[in-house]
Amino acid sequence: MTLHLPGARGALRAYEPRTEPLALAPGAPFASRTVFAAAHVVADPYADTTPDSPAAVDWDATLAFRRHLWSHGLGVAEAMDTAQRGMGLDWAGAAELIRRSAAEARAAGGRIACGVGTDQLTGGPKALPEVRAAYEEQLALVEESGAQAILMASRALAATARGPEDYFTVYGHLLRQAADPVILHWLGPMFDPALDGYWGSADLDAATDTFLQVIAAHPDKVDGIKVSLLDARREVELRRRLPKGVRCYTGDDFHYPELIAGDDHGFSHALLGVFDPLGPLAAQAVRVLDTGDRDGFRALLDPTVELARHLFRAPTRFYKTGVVFLAWLAGHQSHFTMVGGLQSARSLPHLARAYELADRLGLFPDPKRAEDRMRTLLSLYGVTP
Repeated sequence: MTLHLPGARGALRAYEPRTEPLALAPGAPFASRTVFAAAHVVADPYADTTPDSPAAVDWDATLAFRRHLWSHGLGVAEAMDTAQRGMGLDWAGAAELIRRSAAEARAAGGRIACGVGTDQLTGGPKALPEVRAAYEEQLALVEESGAQAILMASRALAATARGPEDYFTVYGHLLRQAADPVILHWLGPMFDPALDGYWGSADLDAATDTFLQVIAAHPDKVDGIKVSLLDARREVELRRRLPKGVRCYTGDDFHYPELIAGDDHGFSHALLGVFDPLGPLAAQAVRVLDTGDRDGFRALLDPTVELARHLFRAPTRFYKTGVVFLAWLAGHQSHFTMVGGLQSARSLPHLARAYELADRLGLFPDPKRAEDRMRTLLSLYGVTP
């Protein structure tokens, strides 16, 4: 049946939903690339909370979604930006998420890496030793859980650091004490404005030099870097300068097909928020790439970029709303509610376009259920045929 979807200027347009999903079967992990999907959390819709309350999480649905990703061979990047870290999920909630997900990963045989930050620090500016101690507390918890650590960019460090030397001090200390190689995470200000000037400079060339110096001083403690700057050229240049054995995990949700496919000089692995809704399709594409068929990989993944660019359009930090919305339509959760009330962060026209693009790709396991849920949302907003 025809749906009438609102456009940006309020006019309704007719859309005919597809009736058959893509056939996307589960499978084993990949041979040619290491691929993590940064996973969202499912809110408890019955909790009596406000946007300022600690996150109320539906643990059963949250862990079920991680099992879904593992079943397709994807690793899970836990307690990251996609999980609303710092945008509804505080450190207490993130710590519980890490403990539960790491235990679930052991039971399922899935790969997991977890975010280490400093978000237990609240209030005004902090001294550098406080920032370092906060990182140490979180690193200890992640390592005790048995997960790989991802050293996330820190708002507190960005506010405290006086220049590159403070980044050398903090990261050098953390890398020396890390039990196993970690992933370093550079999240750009389009994802979090508080991270502007990270690595000691707003000049990205200077910041890149500092970042590479940190890695060069401890190459045995760095499994890889996760770069989320939405600049494909800069990522390619950066990965070519990495020490041997240090991987580049693309976090570029605009250019991921070309970066993962690579060129004659190398390629990127992946740690992507957009692989939360794209998981099964992305997994199928990487299995094609495992056979050496880069053209076949691009043929599957290139059509998803329009959806990714829509979800991550400015203000980029609100992409989580579209991710959770698509999870609801796909049947991974029974409601469209988010911690912190963030379901209100995107407009109805934005959500309608996300539905249309995802439906065209065949991402919904049950297209009729997705159509019915979209129709329900439209009616709640007062849209009638």
